[in-house]
Order: sequence, then structure tokens, then C-alpha cells
Amino acid sequence: MEMQLTDLHSAFDGLQKKYGSPELDSIYGAGCVRNPEVCFVFMNPTGKNVASAKTWKGLKAPWLGTKNVWKLLGAVGVLSDATFKEISARKPQDWDYDFANRVYREVAANGAYITNLGKCTLGDASHVPDGVFREYLDLLEREIKTIDPERIITFGNQVSSLFLGAPIKVSEMRKKSRVKIIGGVKFKVYPVYYPVGQGMRNLPLAVEDIKFALAA
Repeated sequence: MEMQLTDLHSAFDGLQKKYGSPELDSIYGAGCVRNPEVCFVFMNPTGKNVASAKTWKGLKAPWLGTKNVWKLLGAVGVLSDATFKEISARKPQDWDYDFANRVYREVAANGAYITNLGKCTLGDASHVPDGVFREYLDLLEREIKTIDPERIITFGNQVSSLFLGAPIKVSEMRKKSRVKIIGGVKFKVYPVYYPVGQGMRNLPLAVEDIKFALAA
């Protein structure tokens, strides 16, 4: 099953050398690459993703070896309860290539694609300036135009504002959408809270708003 757009990887790798941590690799979008029901757009990966290690030769996809975002994705139906329980029980070092592929095959089967605005992997959760994210906008638009999702979920004020080209406060966008035109095609975009780190307190609000978007 095809789960990534490999033709974009070399461009992402070039930007990793420019903006990412030199000891880490890029992390690419993955999931359903043919008209998914939803495309989730996060910020950028960090070294907590086990696939960012240069020794990892398997699927380099978002959130491998982590837990919090999978809690969100399980709550909105992207993962089964059984798979989420298995993720919750695994330590980062327990993720292997087969398990990573199995998780993303399920993501794809449930009509979802997961990506980041910036693919530059950093060693920590340092703030990424707007200027760096803008270097990725054209590539993200190519990525989205190719997969052609039915709807897009953007996480947080920074990603939502940069992607939509206008100031966005997710607190004022609950259960609301904006239109993003890429190559003459209109995509409906729903900005939601970024439920990672301190934003975990907003996890229930993000789940509620994503469920609304999926039903719209």
C-alpha cells in the first residue's frame, strides 16, 4: 500500500539540512494518499519521533514512538481502540518497522493523512519562526493538491495563520471553516487547538471540533 509521496522527499531533505538538527532526518506526511477524508496538518517533528534517527530505516512518518497525538486520533476514529491501547502500552524503543507500518495502514484505511507544515526535525520543541515555515508552504500545497483531501484540519494559531495567509485565532474558529485555494481547487480548512504539550488541556475541545468537521 502506497502511504507517502516519495517524490517530495528530496526537497524536504534539502530543507532539513538548512533548518533541522543535523543529526536527525526529515519526517514526511503519511497515510491515505488518494482523496482522504481528512488531512491533518501539524507544526514540525522533533527528535521524540523514533523515526527521526538516522539509524531508523523504516517508514519516516509523524508521531512514531509518541502517545499524546494518537490519543486525539483514536478519539476521532482514525485508530481503533485496540491499536490505541497497543500504542499506549509501548515505550518508544518498542516501536519497530512492522508496528509503524501497521499503524499507518490503519490510518490510511480510515481515510486520513497526517503531515506537518514544516518537515524540519529538531532535537527539541524549540519555536520555529514563521520564516522557516514559509519555506515549506509551496511544498505543503503540492502535497495537498496531490492527495486531494475532502477537508483539512490545521492545528494551532501559527500553522493555521500561515497556511491560510491570514491571522487566525483557533479560539474564535471553533466549528468554523475557511477556504484555501490551491491550483484552482477549493479546500475547506478547519483550524483547531493544538493538543500537544501545554495544549493537552485543550484536547477535548480539539476532539469535539474535529468530530464536527468530519461530520460536516
